[in-house]
Amino acid sequence: MRILGIETSCDETGIAVYDDELGLLSHQLYSQVKLHADYGGVVPELASRDHVRKTLPLIDAALEESGSTKNDIDAIAYTAGPGLVGALLVGSTIARGLAFAWQKPVVPVHHMEGHLLAPMLEEEQPEYPFIALLVSGGHTLLVEVKQLGDYTILGESIDDAVGEAFDKTAKIMGLEYPGGPRLAKLAELGEKGVYRFPRPMTDRPGLDFSFSGLKTFAANTLRAEGGMDNTNEQTKANIAFAFQEAAVDTLLIKCKRALKQTGLKRIVIAGGVSANVHLRAALGDLMKKLGGQVYYPRTEFCTDNGAMIAYAGMQRFKAGHVSNDAVVKPRWPITELLAM
Repeated sequence: MRILGIETSCDETGIAVYDDELGLLSHQLYSQVKLHADYGGVVPELASRDHVRKTLPLIDAALEESGSTKNDIDAIAYTAGPGLVGALLVGSTIARGLAFAWQKPVVPVHHMEGHLLAPMLEEEQPEYPFIALLVSGGHTLLVEVKQLGDYTILGESIDDAVGEAFDKTAKIMGLEYPGGPRLAKLAELGEKGVYRFPRPMTDRPGLDFSFSGLKTFAANTLRAEGGMDNTNEQTKANIAFAFQEAAVDTLLIKCKRALKQTGLKRIVIAGGVSANVHLRAALGDLMKKLGGQVYYPRTEFCTDNGAMIAYAGMQRFKAGHVSNDAVVKPRWPITELLAM
């Protein structure tokens, strides 16, 4: 079977074709980073308009790359949520239109389930059950994954997601959009031990996160050093290093607790922040000490992409989870998904 995946939840247009025997056949991605750079963040209306312009040409390109025609496609999967409602509607409308024209079933996919399953696109795949750390600009989740579709949230952020905190801290420091990756790159030039940032909510039981205060601590530290315009680059790098170190340590402490609580030895890390080199290295070291293993997708599948939607869509399609209506759910808890 072969499925077309459409991802339009935020500011990336991702299209892919996945075959359940041959694997990923094509992967097309267009990023709107330059479009939103002047505004310092994603502008929902502009994002929606750009998806309208880019989705159909990318579908044509993905079909050509995979050597497929509409007759080879068995179903069309699209991101139904969570995400920006306008952007989601573009993907759902196109998916439903093609499904009607091609007489194919349509499969709604949960965006975070797509991220959670992205490591399954790799040669080395985790076995169930495992812990998943889902970290992006909009989400920070610790999830116990018992089987495909059977998810229990162990912890989540009560305020800013970790990716959001990276982006906001970068903006405070005057870094260009997208700020998170630029802050991580700046941190590579920083010196260890110059600043000590707090590890939020690690001094109490539980697995929830809070990163808003960490962002504020960075802002106050920068202000104490003279502010964005009067602080030298090395000091900014030191602040970036301390921020990243604290954020990663906080994630690791919670992951270690989750593994101990569940008794599991496998952990998946996915989402945009999972591309962070420091986080990957630290989590790899932790799992080595614990006698476990960490899994993550290749860097290009950490951020939003059509490949993860096509893969997740294939699993949902095989389980019979199709829909006659191309619905969207801007807010959609992953725990509401049906087990497969």
